[in-house]
Amino acid sequence: MGLTPLQQRGEALGATGIGEYRGAATATRFSDPQQELTFLRTGCAVYDLGYRAQISLTGNDRVRWLNGMVTNNIRDLATGSGVYAFLLNPQGHILGDLYGYNRGDAITVETDRSQLEKVLATFDHYIIMDDVQVTNDSDQRTTLGIAGPKAREIARAAGIGIPEIQPLQIRDATCTCDCACSTCPVVRGDDPIVESFELWLDAADVRKTWDVLVAHGAAPVGTEALELHRILSGIPLYGVDIRERDLPQETEQVRALNFNKGCYVGQEIVERIRSRGAVHRKFAGFLADGPAPIAPGAKISSGSKDVGEITSVAMIRTDGAERTVSLGYIRREIATPGRDVLIAGTQARVVQLPVAPAHVAGEIPSAEKLPA
Repeated sequence: MGLTPLQQRGEALGATGIGEYRGAATATRFSDPQQELTFLRTGCAVYDLGYRAQISLTGNDRVRWLNGMVTNNIRDLATGSGVYAFLLNPQGHILGDLYGYNRGDAITVETDRSQLEKVLATFDHYIIMDDVQVTNDSDQRTTLGIAGPKAREIARAAGIGIPEIQPLQIRDATCTCDCACSTCPVVRGDDPIVESFELWLDAADVRKTWDVLVAHGAAPVGTEALELHRILSGIPLYGVDIRERDLPQETEQVRALNFNKGCYVGQEIVERIRSRGAVHRKFAGFLADGPAPIAPGAKISSGSKDVGEITSVAMIRTDGAERTVSLGYIRREIATPGRDVLIAGTQARVVQLPVAPAHVAGEIPSAEKLPA
C-alpha cells in the first residue's frame, strides 16, 4: 500500500491523520469529520480520490470482450458515457465492482486500488484470442473529487469550467487556473445525495489543482467524512458491504445490471434469480438513537430470530443529537422501512436508502452556521 499521488506531494496539506483507504494511504481528516460532512453536503468539499485505479482497454475487440465480462451494457455505451458494473465468477458471485467509460478509441475502467490486482488477473485470465490490450494507468493518472451544491461555483471561480453533463458522463473541463493543463477530463459522479465531480489529472498536476480549489473556498475533506457520507447515501463498498459470497440482486444495486445485453460471465445465475423470483435477503439501512454499540458483523434479530447482519456503521451528529446509521443485509420480508429490529440487543428500525436528513435528527446544519 503506497501513498496516493496527492499525498506524495502533500507537504503542508494540513491533514491531521493519514491512513489506508480502499488500497491506498491518504488523508483521514483535516478537522472534525462531522464538520467536513457538513461542508460536503451543504457547501463545497474537495477530496483525494487517488485510491481509485484506472485501466485502459484498447484493441478492436475491447467493446465486445468487456461486454462479455461485466453485468452492465458496454456494447451500446455512447462515447463519453459510463456505467457501473459488477465483475462475476461463473457461479454468479461478485469478484469486484467497477466503472467503465467509453472514451472513443479506448475504454477506461475505474476501480479501487484494493481491487486492482484481482481485476487485472481476471482480465488476463479471460483474454485468449481477443484483440484486447490492457494497460494499468494508475501511476500516471490520479483523481480529485469535488462535491456539494457550491461545487460548480467554486470550480468556476478557481478557473475550472465544468460542462453541463449528466451522471457518469465524461467531458473535458476547460482550465484557466494556475495549473499545467489547459483541459482535463471531468466525470459527473452518480452520488444520490449531492452533485459531485471527478477531475482526472496527471499526477504532476494534482497538488496545484488541489491548492487552487482550496484557495477559492473548497473545504478539504478526509476519508472519515467520505465514509460518513457513503453510509448515509446507502452506497455499498466492495470488500466491506459487498463480498464475494454475495449475489448481485442481494446488493440492491440494480444500476449495475442489464438484462438485455446478451451473455457475460455469471449471467446464467443472475438470470435464474430474476426468472425464479427475488433473493431471500437484501441490502438495507438501519437507524438507532444515540451512539449505539453496533459494529460490523453484529446480528440483526426480529421476533427472537436472526434475520441479518451489519456490514457498515456510522455515528452521525446533527443539531446536537447523535444517531447511529448502519448498513447490512436483512431478510426481504423483514425489510419494510419503519419496522423495528434489534441489532446486537439495541433497538433500531429499518430505513429507506439513502437515509433522509429528517431521519437523523433534522437537517444537517448549513456550512454558514458552523464555527470557523
